Amino acid sequence: MDNVSTIGIDISKNVFHLHGASGEGAVVFRRVLSRSRVLDFLAKFDACLVALEACASAHYWGREIGKLGHEVRLIPPQYVKPFVKRQKNDAADAEAIVEAALRPSMRFVAVKSADRQGQAMVLKTRDLFTAQRTQAVNALRGHLAEYGVIAPTGLANLTKLETALGDPKHDLPEVVIALCRRFLDQIDT
Repeated sequence: MDNVSTIGIDISKNVFHLHGASGEGAVVFRRVLSRSRVLDFLAKFDACLVALEACASAHYWGREIGKLGHEVRLIPPQYVKPFVKRQKNDAADAEAIVEAALRPSMRFVAVKSADRQGQAMVLKTRDLFTAQRTQAVNALRGHLAEYGVIAPTGLANLTKLETALGDPKHDLPEVVIALCRRFLDQIDT
């Protein structure tokens, strides 16, 4: 399969669409493969350019395909879209990925190492947990405000809400107290 110089892969859900092109841009093959068969299929080719959209799992596939000796280029999806010639489907996307990859002015995304992806995951996870904590605090404040228990925003004022749960003057139903304690446990976690 020496005449293939570029392979575009649309990494969709369960099956991947591959589009192989020669150095002149002529179609050499169009294939649909399950995830489990992609690397075996690509191993049959001499080193060539393999392009994918930079989307979920693209860095993993980029690393794995790179191990086979291919040059991997990840293209942001918004740069591929203008090259779709006909209706939007996975096969057309794979062809558009090849077209975009061959443009001399195209900008690519570097394939991240597993460690670098792990570092990015730490930051994203922290952001997620911080946002969830803020949501829980705001929900607790909102629920208790319905019973006349008001506290200013911010984590520093959380103790006022916790103290109010045990204050008999608020006459909170047991179910409200139990749910608010669950909120406090979640926030503490």
